[in-house]
Parts: sequence; structure tokens; C-alpha cells
Amino acid sequence: MHDQSTICAISTSPGVGAIAVIRLSGNEAISIADKVFQSPVEGKKLSNQSANSIHFGKIIYKNEIIDEVVVALFKAPHSFTGEDIVEISCHGSTYIQQKILEVLVENGARLALPGEFTQRAFLNGKMDLSQAEAVADLIASSSAAAHKLAINQMRGGFSKEIGALRDQLLHFTAMVELELDFSEEDVEFADRTELRNLTERIESLLKKLKDSFQLGNAIKNGIPVAIVGETNVGKSTLLNALLNEDKAIVSDIHGTTRDVIEDVVNIHGTAFRFFDTAGIRETTDHIETLGIERSYSKLEQASVVLLVVDTHNPYLLVESRIQKIRKRIEPSQTLIIVANKIDNGLPETIQQLEVLELTDNEKMVFIAARQKENMDELIDFMIHSINIEAADQQDVIVTNARHYEILKNAHEAILRVLNGLDMQITGDFLAQDIRECLHYLSEITGEVGTEEVLGHIFKNFCIGK
Repeated sequence: MHDQSTICAISTSPGVGAIAVIRLSGNEAISIADKVFQSPVEGKKLSNQSANSIHFGKIIYKNEIIDEVVVALFKAPHSFTGEDIVEISCHGSTYIQQKILEVLVENGARLALPGEFTQRAFLNGKMDLSQAEAVADLIASSSAAAHKLAINQMRGGFSKEIGALRDQLLHFTAMVELELDFSEEDVEFADRTELRNLTERIESLLKKLKDSFQLGNAIKNGIPVAIVGETNVGKSTLLNALLNEDKAIVSDIHGTTRDVIEDVVNIHGTAFRFFDTAGIRETTDHIETLGIERSYSKLEQASVVLLVVDTHNPYLLVESRIQKIRKRIEPSQTLIIVANKIDNGLPETIQQLEVLELTDNEKMVFIAARQKENMDELIDFMIHSINIEAADQQDVIVTNARHYEILKNAHEAILRVLNGLDMQITGDFLAQDIRECLHYLSEITGEVGTEEVLGHIFKNFCIGK
């Protein structure tokens, strides 16, 4: 059982605007609105109007007109929350918004808690928990890729995957547990070969979902890109060129950047989180040494590493710097070698870099950062280095840290089932691990949950959503 009171809140962004929307939800939503709404049609009551209809009128308080408004009616169960909903569109004055809220509360509503409208949608079966969480992701999406992932999850793409897994596991759990009732007869209802095939398929899918979190989290929060290299090779100039603003100090003095400079920019619908790091070199300066340590730390965290090299320098020196960074790059990371200052670089260095042998996760681009020459080519490399195509609506990409932790636990449980089959353990032990995996999968969609978990999820929502 959950709170049946009628709630109200401002659903539009805080502050002054042309229009604001105030939302009511609950059994008394329409009757409360009727107490303060006056139609230009004499005797017209909202409670007598059809669902999904819009009405013009005034909000009246103690015979005083607060505002002219448009009221939209949505009746249970065909509404966002599954309850009666009234949405009042008023002028965006903060005074008007607060006054209407005050009037609604005085007439029997109460102020909504953060995320309470979406929480009611979940509790009333209008969406599962993963879809409810996607609502918050959709509101927070700042790029086309993040928007696409949130829309897919809100439409139930992730839920369908989890539901299919649960259905398959439930069937075999029933068969294994049926064996326990006939343990003395020593019969098997669950074919072990079929169970192994199913378990292997589920293990593979759980691993795929779990591993997709790295991409999903990067898309949601911005693809992490570390700009690394020696001092004075043009890292800060490159950052400024990518951001189209003078974010970082540019100087001919070595060691100007001593800490990591971070900024996010949306490029062609994808958010990139850039880290301009301290120049990597041998130094006795304690502060600069700390900055260099942070540079290596950001390099390890990045999905894309832009190694900036200076074509003014002899090739052997440049090549040694490339080899040094290569040793710190993982196969899952993309290394883009950015050969800078080609406008007046050494011809022999440029020529030898052009024939440098690259691995599968490496690219090379020649630029002049100060003149923004060949920046489009660099941006294309960055975009194609991340498998954004995997975020197509037909694929399921995990973006939620809670889901990732649950999938890790479910994956460990299904691995125990596989090990148990290898060891030919009895059905009661197999059933225990299968039930544990089922329990974790149910936590994602909210079929199994606690008030504490729900409270933690919805407290991070906007009030009014």
C-alpha cells in the first residue's frame, strides 16, 4: 500500500518563464481543481468533463483572479501515474506559480516529494523500475546518443531482455525444484544438457550486458578523452581549439599546465569529456610532479587518448615518446597520435610519422592546432573510435550503475550454476544458485525491492516529475 493523498508540484523548470505547468495527481485531483477553477461557461465543472480534454478558465482565490489558465485532464488509469491527473498551464511568474500551489494545498493537496509522480507510475504498474530510472536519464540527457539510450530504456528495451532471461530461468527452476519432491525416486525433470545450453546462453548475455556499461556510462556522462604529451607540444592549444574557447592558458614556458583541466563539449550529438593534462617530462618541481602523476591517472581512465607530439622535434625523440605512452595503453582504449605544428614542422619527422606502423586501436592525424587545420579529421577519428553505433535502439546498453552492480552479481550466480553442472552437484544446490540469479534480475525491474532502494532512486528526481 502506498500513500493515496493527492500531490501537487511545479513540473517546469524553476524561475520565470512564459509558461509554467503545475501538476496534480491523486483520487481528489479533479475535485480539488474544481474548487479553484472557474470556466467562462457558467456551471461548467471539470469533474463532468471527459478524459484527455483541455479547458480554458481562471484560477480564483477568495474572489480574486490569480491567473487565466489552461487545464488538461487525464483520468485513471490512462495517465502517467495511473491516477487522475490535472495539469494547470499558467503564466510563468514565480508569484503566480507559488500562489496556485498555495491555493491547491489549502484545498486538500500536499506538496509532492522529489520523483513522487514517477514513483507512483511505478507503484501503479505503469512502468517497471528500470523504465522509471530512464525517465531521470532522459531529463538529464545532454547528447543525441544519451537521449537515444534513455528513450530505448524508457520504452522497455532493457526490461524485455531481463524479462526473457527470467522466463527461461523460471522454467528450469520449476523443473529442478520438482525433482526435489521426487528425490527418493531419483528422477530428473530438468534435462541437464538443455539446462547447460540455456545457462551458457544466459551467461553470455549477462556478460554482454555487464560489459556494455563501460560504453553506456561513457555516453551518459561524456566520452572521457585524455590529452597527453610532453610540455609545450600544444596540448592546451588543442583543447582550446576543440572547445572553441580559451579554456587553458597557452604559453611557450614549459610546465604551464600543472593540474588537469576538464570540460565537456557536445560534438555532432556526442558528449566528450576532455582532460588537458600536465606535460609529461622529467622534473624536480614537486607541484609539477603531482600534476604529471594525475596525467597518468587520467590516461588510464580515458576511453580515447590524444597523444600530442611536436613535429618540430627529431623523429627519434617523437617516436620514443610514442613508445612510452603505448606501454600504458590498454587494447580497449583508442590511441590517436596527434602530430601537431605541421605548418612549420620538420619534413623528415612528418614523413617518417606518415609511415609509422599503427596497431588496430591506433590512429594518426596531422594538424596545426593554432590554425585549427585538419581538426575535422581529428573529430571524425574521435567519433568513430567509440562504437556509438552500438547504441542503436535495437541494442541494449547498460547506463545505470545500480543495474551494473546487479548484473555483476547475477553473472557470478549463473557462473556458479555452470560450475555446479560441471561438478554434477544435486538439484537443490543448483536451484539455490538459479533462484539467486532470478532474485538479482528481479531487482532491476523492481519486482523485488525495498523501501530503502526505492527511496534512494526517486530522491534524485526533480520535484514535479
